[in-house]
Amino acid sequence: MTVTTRPLCVVQLLPALDSGGVERSTLEIASALVAAGHRAIVVSEGGRLLPGLLASGAEHVDLPIGRKSPLTLRHARALRALFAQADVVHARSRFPAWVGWLALRGMPPERRPHFVTTVHGLNSPSRYSAILSRGERGICVSETVRAHVLRHYPKVDPQRLVVIPRGVDPAAFPRVAGVDRALRAALAVRYPALGGDGPLLLLPGRGTRLKGHADGIDLLVRLRQQGIDARLWMAGLVQAGRGHYLAELQARARDAGVAEVVAMTEATSDIAQAYAASDVVLQLSRKPEAFGRTVIEALCVGRPLLGWAHGGVGELLAELSPEGAVAPFDAEALALRAQALLDTAPALPATMPHSLQAMQEATLALYASVTGQT
Repeated sequence: MTVTTRPLCVVQLLPALDSGGVERSTLEIASALVAAGHRAIVVSEGGRLLPGLLASGAEHVDLPIGRKSPLTLRHARALRALFAQADVVHARSRFPAWVGWLALRGMPPERRPHFVTTVHGLNSPSRYSAILSRGERGICVSETVRAHVLRHYPKVDPQRLVVIPRGVDPAAFPRVAGVDRALRAALAVRYPALGGDGPLLLLPGRGTRLKGHADGIDLLVRLRQQGIDARLWMAGLVQAGRGHYLAELQARARDAGVAEVVAMTEATSDIAQAYAASDVVLQLSRKPEAFGRTVIEALCVGRPLLGWAHGGVGELLAELSPEGAVAPFDAEALALRAQALLDTAPALPATMPHSLQAMQEATLALYASVTGQT
């Protein structure tokens, strides 16, 4: 980890600690700060990830700073008192960033901590979203995000925007040589639709149309028309409140004659094992994503990743596995590329450059830089 001349106090701001990439990154940086001898404080409304945060040695201040209401701005006073002991305030979400900004403006300039932001997503451009471009340093999770910020906020100094990609922990996603047949057999017991000796396609993602589940079904149909006994597992599709979407996809699979070889399930508790049991992992989001964690997770395990070449997913595929990139929404090209990946294993990165450790070290180095310790 980055060596500094004295321990720092870093306060991270976000709405809650329930789930998602923002929350995961917050915990990963808090843990790295504590491990390096710094003080890590997180301000949020709490949530199911709170015990993990506290177990790392970080501190938590319970404030609902993510609620989009003028009343939330009253928490600026409490934040101001907290910021008096901080070296860096790191805002990771728009409304908490506004509350934090207001708190900072009310402090004497010589006592203000440094303001850092992270742009985790391709937010709609607006004055509201612009707050995440106001940090002394703005962390962008990909070159795609950095280009998005510069395109929509041309007054931002490009030198203030730093790309720090999200990272994967190789220990949590160990490399597996070839499909793990024991795991595949266990899957078939739980989900009979995934039985057989043919290839398994895995499309992980929550139950929203943006994740491209229909494209996955259409791909399966094309492969089976070519005589390939492929199966499709859409893990994470089944969610409370998404019944109509699930029924729509079930009807689509039934009408296409592939309902018996498609498993639509809730999210798996062990996504690394899901990758290991699969032949090809799909990332078919219809809307460009800011990063594309599925890409680096699957490649870390040693599984080919097939996806639409746009946004952060396209950026990662171009860098790490160009064979898996397909022009967005070209269904025929997708099927041809899937066949190629199944016939000939592509060259995959021997090691994953976008590691959790690399992300943590780069972020702590940025903290040291803004505080003048490097």
